Amino acid sequence: QVQLVEYGGGLVQAGGSLRLSCAASGSIFSINAMGWYRQGPGKQRELVAAITSGGNTNYVDSVKGRFTISRDNVAKTVYLQMNSLKPEDTAVYYCYARIIEAWGASWNDYWGQGTQVTVSS
Repeated sequence: QVQLVEYGGGLVQAGGSLRLSCAASGSIFSINAMGWYRQGPGKQRELVAAITSGGNTNYVDSVKGRFTISRDNVAKTVYLQMNSLKPEDTAVYYCYARIIEAWGASWNDYWGQGTQVTVSS
């Protein structure tokens, strides 16, 4: 069974930094895309950043230049370095990964449990 476990949320003042990490474990044959979504109070869940197995990245416009996504394919871990945080970045952050569990099986999306990031003004 595949699990994604997140670390690194918390409370930080505006202008500060946090680093989120998310480790995948279990029956994993291969991981394709990994990334982070967030859901703020009263808002819909949105894609924050994603990274392919080859290292190509994309970001939502509101975090470009402030957030950096990276991954360690050996450790099956994705990271989100968040700098210059703003109160509007306050949200629950969820990692996801597109994983295939065995040769010939289909790709499935898996989600972490979510980690709270709160940015105070």
